[in-house]
Formats: sequence, structure tokens, C-alpha cells
Amino acid sequence: MIDLHCHILTGIDDGAQTDNDSLEMAKLAVQEGITTIIATPHHKNGRYLNPKQNVLAKVAELNKRLLEERIDLKILPGQETAINGELLEDFDSGQIMTLNDTNYVFVELPSDHVPRYSEKMLFDLQLKGLIPVIVHPERNREIHERPELLYKLVEKGALAQLTAGSLCGKFGKKIKSFSEQLIEANLVHFIASDAHNVTSRGFHLRQAYDVVEKLYGIDMVYLYRENAELLVEGMNVFREEPQRVKRRKFLGIF
Repeated sequence: MIDLHCHILTGIDDGAQTDNDSLEMAKLAVQEGITTIIATPHHKNGRYLNPKQNVLAKVAELNKRLLEERIDLKILPGQETAINGELLEDFDSGQIMTLNDTNYVFVELPSDHVPRYSEKMLFDLQLKGLIPVIVHPERNREIHERPELLYKLVEKGALAQLTAGSLCGKFGKKIKSFSEQLIEANLVHFIASDAHNVTSRGFHLRQAYDVVEKLYGIDMVYLYRENAELLVEGMNVFREEPQRVKRRKFLGIF
């Protein structure tokens, strides 16, 4: 399995804090059947700055350590960049890290709203040849209240990545239910762990695929797993026509 979203690099964001933390996460990933991880540290989210060159150096350092420890896991470079008005300039100046040097780029929305400039920003990224992937939209308060916002972004070319833990109920029943609605509406293109540690924010990727198989069949599992492989290779992923999700009253999820 490939995990597209993970905070496994040591000491640069709210994920692994020590070398031992990174190694423990790597061991747990291997136990889950994960063979490849894209490391996606937070960038420009108001707390952390992890420009491209720093990420590349940290990935090389961790891969070297994994080889020394004989842990059969490959780490690829990426970023989880918060949406901001300087995204285009930062990409041009070489600070933005796409996922494994492909044309796919993670974009993180604020947890409580969708900035009004989001649609234009994601469109402008596409004009530069990039494919924006919106991370964990199921945990965004405004998207939960107004799912048509995500529908519009996906309709206009963006992709979306669901967190495995959301589908497994780790963020509560309401987010689990909403995650299922997004899948049913063809508004999810990838499932990834967003793992931060081995305790409170683990991988749950295998469990999430089990949920997908139970609810939607093995073909849907193959689609998500193949999309992860296609992304890593920089190839076009499978996507179906998005469907609208019924607007919901948002109450007490966070």
C-alpha cells in the first residue's frame, strides 16, 4: 500500500518529534502493509515553515536511517501546504514541494471555513499545470455545512483526499457519516492516513480500506489504491463525475 499523507519526518511539525518517533511510525506502517509513504509536513499554516529544500533533506535523512535499521519502507517527499495568497509565488520561487515531484500538490483549507479566494487559487494552480488535492475536506466545518462548496471545487478540476481515520470513526460518528456521503457522491479520489504518531493519530489505512470494501465493494478499494500508485508516478488518476451532497445542519462535530 501507498500512504500519500503522513507526518513522519522528525521534529519539523506536530508529527514525529524524535528519531525514535519516526522509526516507531515506520514500523507500524510496515505492519499495516504500507510500503511507501509520502512525507507531507505542514507548511505555512501559521505554525510551521517547511520549504521544499528542507523537506528533501529530511526525507533523505530518514531514508538513510530506515536503511540502517533495515525497515522496509520508502519515504517520498511532499508537503501539506495551507492555502494562502502567496501559493503561486512560492511555487515559482521553488518553496512549494509537489507530491514526489509530480504535478500533484496538497492544499490544506482552514478547519472552520473555505476562503473566498479558494476557487480562483485552485484554478490558477491548474493554469500552471498543477493538480490541487484538497486534504481532509470531511473535517472542514463549512464544507460540512455547505458540501456544494467541495462539489464546485472538484467539478472545476480539484481532487480530494479523505483521512482514513475519518472513515473508521476516529473523529466521531458525524464525520464518519459525512465521509461516506462524500465517497458516494464521487467527491473522494484518495484515502490516506494523515498519521502523526503511533498513539492518538495512527495510520488506520488497512482498516479504512476494509470499511470501503464492506460498504462499496472491492472495486472501490482497487480504485483508491490504484489512484495512489498513479499519483506517485505522476499519471492521471481515475475520477468519476461528482454528484451533489445534500446540505446538512452542522451541530457539534468539533
